[in-house]
Amino acid sequence: MTDSSKRPIAVFDLDNTLADTAHRQRFLERKPRDWDAFFAAAPDDPPIPEGIALVLESAEECEIVYLTGRPERCRRDTLDWLAAQGLPDGRVHMRRNDDRRPARRTKLEILRSLARTREVRVLVDDDELVCGDAERAGFPVVRAHWTAPSAALETAQEVEGRT
Repeated sequence: MTDSSKRPIAVFDLDNTLADTAHRQRFLERKPRDWDAFFAAAPDDPPIPEGIALVLESAEECEIVYLTGRPERCRRDTLDWLAAQGLPDGRVHMRRNDDRRPARRTKLEILRSLARTREVRVLVDDDELVCGDAERAGFPVVRAHWTAPSAALETAQEVEGRT
């Protein structure tokens, strides 16, 4: 049962929703993929103005929650990046380092958990499969179509369970 006395939550993905990963896609396009280099370059991600603006606007009415497929080992870099962008503090849900399930499964599991006690006002994500599954589960979704899609990143999210 949701707690209506608390502010609703707005849930934001990071990669290609708030953070532009284009500069580090090259690490996923080679064989084998260089995951260490891909994640090591994340602190240099430029912010995506459309996503940043939507977080700040949502924070006026909602508590902000960040939901990323990044592994837990990236937490410090991720928290530093969020702070450097002037984004609101919020819980950051990350993938366990050994979790290789598809992003749509891990993210939907967390959304359902959040919704047990709070209203989820919106999920903002660039992953079409995550968005589709979230909508079918009854969550309001905004598709973050403000960056060019990356086939390598899509494979990483849905097939390899890496981000």
